[in-house]
Amino acid sequence: MSDQDDRAVPRGGTARWFDDEAGPVVRPYAMTRGRTRTAAEGRLDLIALVIAESRADDTVGDQMLSPEHVDIVELCRQAPLSVAELAAELDLPVGVVRVLIGDLLDAELVHVSRPVPPAELPDEKVLREVIDGLRAL
Repeated sequence: MSDQDDRAVPRGGTARWFDDEAGPVVRPYAMTRGRTRTAAEGRLDLIALVIAESRADDTVGDQMLSPEHVDIVELCRQAPLSVAELAAELDLPVGVVRVLIGDLLDAELVHVSRPVPPAELPDEKVLREVIDGLRAL
């Protein structure tokens, strides 16, 4: 065995579940109970804003939520955050954050607001004509 292998398996013969410097390691799939998708997947792109519901104030402590769920609600209570911002703030993969947000959507503790796609925005020419028409009044 190499030196690296000796560090991974202690003399007792069982593999260690933590790194002395990093502390215990929790795999991302453990936070999502192995789930990689959510029913709200289509609504949770990177720029979708997550907003805490007002009733989330009373129910976060009462429900059986993971610490990560509670962290998401707490962060979104302060200000709406995008999925990407939440992932960065929590230092979690985006896929994990999407599943956790999906859980919170199902529990009605948050809602998601998506920016209007550029294709659905009014044409600048139409807006200018409306402004010119209003000025003519």
